[in-house]
Amino acid sequence: MSSVQKVLLSGSAAELLRRLTEMHGPLMFHQSGGCCDGSSPMCFPDGEFRTGPADVHLGDLMVEGLETPIGFWMSADQYEYWKHTQLTVDVVKGRGSGFSVEAPEGVRFLIRSRLFTDKESEALGLL
Repeated sequence: MSSVQKVLLSGSAAELLRRLTEMHGPLMFHQSGGCCDGSSPMCFPDGEFRTGPADVHLGDLMVEGLETPIGFWMSADQYEYWKHTQLTVDVVKGRGSGFSVEAPEGVRFLIRSRLFTDKESEALGLL
């Protein structure tokens, strides 16, 4: 098993997720692909968004202070475009237009990315 993580959290996203977990209980992320806000990571109470065979589980995000990891899922079609990148969930000011639990807080999650190195890609079985 590779030690390379496909998805990470920024410090500000982790802080927000601790607060949101206090309000909503365990959480999960899903990123569908689409355009506009459809390409943003959406955060839901865990299990509220139903995943299936058309989704890829990129990993479980461990947040200091939370007992339950936060699963991150992406639609398989979107993953085909992003599989060579490490994703970092971050948070910025401004509201998105989706149903993500952070919307009432006046912020929105977004993805920052970087390409995996050849060594990381090899460890993940992408080469």
